Amino acid sequence: MDKLKIMVVDDESRMRKLVKDFLVRQNFEVLEAEDGEKAIDLFYEDKDIALIILDVMMPKMDGWEVCREIRKNSKVPIIMLTARGDEQDELLGFELGVDEYISKPFSPKILVARVEAILRRTNAISADNVIEAGGIVLDKAAHQVKYDGKEIELSFKEFELLAYFMENQGIALSREKILNNVWNYDYFGDARTIDTHVKKLRSKLGKGGDCIKTIWGMGYKFEVEG
Repeated sequence: MDKLKIMVVDDESRMRKLVKDFLVRQNFEVLEAEDGEKAIDLFYEDKDIALIILDVMMPKMDGWEVCREIRKNSKVPIIMLTARGDEQDELLGFELGVDEYISKPFSPKILVARVEAILRRTNAISADNVIEAGGIVLDKAAHQVKYDGKEIELSFKEFELLAYFMENQGIALSREKILNNVWNYDYFGDARTIDTHVKKLRSKLGKGGDCIKTIWGMGYKFEVEG
């Protein structure tokens, strides 16, 4: 399979190199742009870009303008990078159709994990049918979960929730994000639905349920100790 192309747009060459090195290690091809105008040119020149990592603060043309221009013609996934953890920025980003929003400084490993999760979601890379972590083996094709070799009976939604957690290992997931991805609708109201499912999942998985960490006031994270 050909390598998927990712465009990294940032006016700091050090940042571009850092992100590029991590992506190349995961077998992606990386295009670089040092400002918004170059990003637009590259985007129109190359029809095979699978995802764009886009800095907000840039000379000539900022990330918002680039995003607006690209969204006129394409639904290519976009991850926005910003130095400001401003909620207004985040809301603007989602209004413009940004897929993910990451504040600097960030862990390049987490960025790559998010890139892969988005590309799996958009089917640009096929999701692994079997995911293993922390003694849990989840087989998507067989719709089967085992922990320490013993089969665990899960409801459909419990299975989907566990798969989503395992595909996004190490990433903090808000309740809203979980609802949108597992329940597939914008959820307004409380998030007790998720908490109830997580409680059942932990109970059924026994010791394996320890991998599902609670992030107070936000949501959950699937993390294997060690």
